[in-house]
Amino acid sequence: MLDQILESNEIYDRFYEGERPLFALKNQRLNKVRFYPGESALKHSSDVTATQCEFMGKYPFWHSENIELDKCLFTVYARAAIWYTQNLTMRDSVVEAPKMFRRVSNLTIENSRFTSAGETLWLCDNIRLTNVEMKSADYVFMNCENIEIDNFTLQGNYSFQDAKNVTIRNSYLNSKDAFWGTENVTVYDSVIEGEYLGWHSKNLKLVNCTIRGEQPLCYAKDLVMINCKMVDTDLCFEYATLEAEIVSDIISVKNPKAGHIKAKAIGEIIIDEHCQNPGGCVIETQED
Repeated sequence: MLDQILESNEIYDRFYEGERPLFALKNQRLNKVRFYPGESALKHSSDVTATQCEFMGKYPFWHSENIELDKCLFTVYARAAIWYTQNLTMRDSVVEAPKMFRRVSNLTIENSRFTSAGETLWLCDNIRLTNVEMKSADYVFMNCENIEIDNFTLQGNYSFQDAKNVTIRNSYLNSKDAFWGTENVTVYDSVIEGEYLGWHSKNLKLVNCTIRGEQPLCYAKDLVMINCKMVDTDLCFEYATLEAEIVSDIISVKNPKAGHIKAKAIGEIIIDEHCQNPGGCVIETQED
């Protein structure tokens, strides 16, 4: 049966189940194929295009190469579906399962929704997202590198922890503890909501962004903010080094370490006995 399929180069309107039904499949098109419960359906596959396929088993694409997924569905049963894979494109698809993408290189995702995206995208590199939505997405992008994102909607805490070399545009991130320990992250024209944003980050740059949440951007090193708004933010910038241009009021600023802060107004500036570098940060407001 498998020999007959390989000769046609297309598998159409079939179903498979169990363990490794199409192990090491190569140079094939899958069209309206359903994978019922089982494991590792397409492990070690390469040069496979799947269109309008439905995945209901675990680990379908592990150790695969050159995979294209178009209008596919990964159900809640397809946990940890794509790990250790290189060169994968996903378009117009829906993912209901957690732990998607682990140690994946050269990944493109377009026009897709992830409805339960916890622990998705760990230890991946060279990632591009366009028009993507993720919900219930705690700990996404942990330890990822080289990421380009445009029009991303995120609901999930602890995002981008320890990620490096990230550019985000036109996005909405509702995420407590976002960007902890990151390096070389730039965010343009976006809204970021959630407490404790960007602690212990290095070279975080926010341009034309709106920030909401308690105690943002503490312990940040070489933080840059250009034309940003800060809404309902208090105890900002503790022990941070920064250059910040804020075009709104700030509730309070506490013990910044060094640099320059310019804001429309600051309700309270707290410089106490725990300040590490008194006078090291110049703070200006329009009221001065």
